[in-house]
Amino acid sequence: MKHLTRALDSLKKEILTAGAVVEQAIDRSITSLVHRLPEVAAEVLAGDDRIDALEVEIEEECLKILALHQPVAADLRFIIAVMKVNNDLERMGDLAVNIAQRARYLGSHDPIDIPDEFFQMAAKVRLRVRWSLDSLVNQDVRMAKDVLISDSEIDDSHRNMFRIFEDLMAKDTSTIRRAVNALSASRYLERIADLATNVAEDVIFLVDGEVVRHRSGDDFCDDESSARLAKIMNSDFSI
Repeated sequence: MKHLTRALDSLKKEILTAGAVVEQAIDRSITSLVHRLPEVAAEVLAGDDRIDALEVEIEEECLKILALHQPVAADLRFIIAVMKVNNDLERMGDLAVNIAQRARYLGSHDPIDIPDEFFQMAAKVRLRVRWSLDSLVNQDVRMAKDVLISDSEIDDSHRNMFRIFEDLMAKDTSTIRRAVNALSASRYLERIADLATNVAEDVIFLVDGEVVRHRSGDDFCDDESSARLAKIMNSDFSI
């Protein structure tokens, strides 16, 4: 039992380290995009190998614990959750790289008219990633549910970006490549938000043993959570 406890403690530290590295990659990719900093984008691209290596190490450690200790109940649930979160984190890292690539292109060409909502969306994605990882660190179900409730905010913003950039390309064909890159970045931001939702769902499974994958965020919404999220979402989302 002592060996299993030590192995699980070590695994927790590893997944939290991976989360911190991925969160930093996302932060830098968004910073490079918003502030047109190709050199920051290059840092994100250079750091992708570390994220890939962490993902492999954590998966191998999970399989090792399963084989050697045959955990049950809460311990088994923890390992399953870690394996799922680990995969989502690696995918977030890949999307951060994709955003950085678009940021590098946009930062080396003349700027186009990008609406404020795009930057607010990027800030909200960053916040949701932070919430999902904080809920994992603290095993905080309420915070995890806040991530699920706020999911529609990002989806609505991305749909607006599609319409806005489509209109821009129709009015000025010289902007097509830049607008496509910006729209791709919007799509990658939306996908990161979806993966943050996955992490939050895994936290709920870890703590409560409840599978909530196919439930709407509205299922978790009450007056208190609505007021709290409305206050946060109406805040100044400058980056």
